[in-house]
Amino acid sequence: NCTQTTEFNLAGFAEDPATRVTLFLLFLLTYLVTILGNLGMITLIRASPLLRSPMYYFLGNLAFVNLCTSTIITPRLLVVVLLGKKGMAYAWCMAQVFTIDLFLITECFLLATMAYDRYVAVCHPLLYPLVMSPERCSRLVTGSYLLGLANGVGQAIGMSSLFFCGSSAIGLFFCDISLLISRSTSDTTLSLVMLRIASCVLGVPTLLVVLLSYMAIISTVLSISSAEGKRKAFATCASHLTTVSTFYGALIFMYLIPRSDSSRGVDKWAAVLYTVVTPMLNPFIYSLRNQEVKEAWMKLRKIK
Repeated sequence: NCTQTTEFNLAGFAEDPATRVTLFLLFLLTYLVTILGNLGMITLIRASPLLRSPMYYFLGNLAFVNLCTSTIITPRLLVVVLLGKKGMAYAWCMAQVFTIDLFLITECFLLATMAYDRYVAVCHPLLYPLVMSPERCSRLVTGSYLLGLANGVGQAIGMSSLFFCGSSAIGLFFCDISLLISRSTSDTTLSLVMLRIASCVLGVPTLLVVLLSYMAIISTVLSISSAEGKRKAFATCASHLTTVSTFYGALIFMYLIPRSDSSRGVDKWAAVLYTVVTPMLNPFIYSLRNQEVKEAWMKLRKIK
């Protein structure tokens, strides 16, 4: 006999006060850069006539998702690091599970959509205006959000039937659904089924779309005779490929690679990579490596 857990204990990063202050300042700077970078990218895409193509429409939505993901996780992380307040109420934890699962799947579908967009641009350039019409792009983005919402609702329903008592410690700085399921003392069949369905039906296909798109792109680029043509084709995909590699690499390392309990502390840093660092880097990856974004920024500065 035990009572339902009302609070979960999140993992910190260090006990030494000096180290905690250093980490707090580092994560705070990362969060501020994330907010400014993604808001700046959204504003630039909406304000500049040069950035009216489907690629930037998808990129603007990716920046919005990154902004939401970072805001869901990082402020609470700052409290944990600076004040050492690791407790999170049950209701807030369930809300965090819902929103993280919503935006995680939404980002997966947006990255897959962007990979397909690059595939059409490189492999079928003459058909690009027809295939990636504004109406189709709008449907693809709307579908990404709806599928993310369906995943969030489904996972929340699966979690609502779980009972928690005894140990309430979570080895991460946010409420990760897989760790929560492992801590439950009730029957976890429904939650595990919902989690596996989401992984197989929503997660895996998006990764396959990315892989198949880039296999076709690489095949097409290698068939181009001129070195300049190859360079331009690779340049259109380099930023997105960097983002995909960072995002999926961290997820695969965290959830798919088996390791001993003694090495589980690495999970926290892998989680930092895809929940804190990647949302910060994405605007810079797309702006520093993209001549159109630089030109749009310079023109807006001249107008002001």
